[in-house]
Amino acid sequence: MWLYLVTLVAMYHLVCWYRERQVVSQLQDKYVFITGCDSGFGNLLAKQLDLRGLRVLAACLTEKGAESLRALTSDRLDTVILDVTKTESITAATQWVKEHTGDRGLWGLVNNAGISVPSAPNEWLTKQDFMKIIEVNLLGVIEVTLSLLPLLRKARGHVVNVSSVLGCLSLFGGGYCISKYGIEAFSDSLRRELCFFGVKVAIIEPGYFKTPVTNTENISQNFQDVWNQASTEVKDIYGEKFLKYNMELLQKFVPKLFQDLSLVTNCMEHALISCNPRTRYSAGWDAKFIFIPLSYMPTFLVDTLVKWNPSRPAKAL
Repeated sequence: MWLYLVTLVAMYHLVCWYRERQVVSQLQDKYVFITGCDSGFGNLLAKQLDLRGLRVLAACLTEKGAESLRALTSDRLDTVILDVTKTESITAATQWVKEHTGDRGLWGLVNNAGISVPSAPNEWLTKQDFMKIIEVNLLGVIEVTLSLLPLLRKARGHVVNVSSVLGCLSLFGGGYCISKYGIEAFSDSLRRELCFFGVKVAIIEPGYFKTPVTNTENISQNFQDVWNQASTEVKDIYGEKFLKYNMELLQKFVPKLFQDLSLVTNCMEHALISCNPRTRYSAGWDAKFIFIPLSYMPTFLVDTLVKWNPSRPAKAL
């Protein structure tokens, strides 16, 4: 009995391994559009795909980021300035992509652009603090994707949306976790709709990595700024001690984040060039062995683990 079971499991993994190794042909003719290429995952992926021979269309927020990327890549890579929070910018970028791809259509779209601040306990934040993140991380992804869908259908291409382990397990307040949960929902519905047209949708769920989005100084300054704008009542309820402890925790924890960004970009690359990409990719041992397994555990157990904190709000029960 056990021998049959082990054999079936082994055969299943062997078939999956074989299917995932099948790479699409004529990569040199494939166009891939990537958002958020100024730095971090998007910047590294653009360089990686350029070396692979694909035609990369890299969207940067600043001209400085675009110039820096062009200086380090081949003439196959082109850049465009894109602000995913502005409809007119997305419309212009979409037209630019159409002009480059012509009748081929767009093989790959990587929705990578994102921000992580302002983030803090929900009660410290305003509606605008939530919207600042959601407009980039979720609404921007939706609008860019909808604008480029005709080109993706034409090429029967691949969509790669960058989510996070925090799209499976919400660990802090603010718009970041909300936006990543939204990415998960949008990607799932999109995948089921587009499968009829031969378009494939994959989700990348990285653990904690050291990028400009997780910059220690930015996160600490954000925490302090949010605290400063909080009401006197909120400050009295939580207390300075709670603020200082969490800022110290950020200073100690963030610098130890993973620095090998290729763990994430390799997943992105596979999702783009594989004939049979996975539905979800988890990157980093913390994603694989801590956060994602934790998201499947009973709620009371997760709450107990997450709520453990030596520093409690001043007026906690």
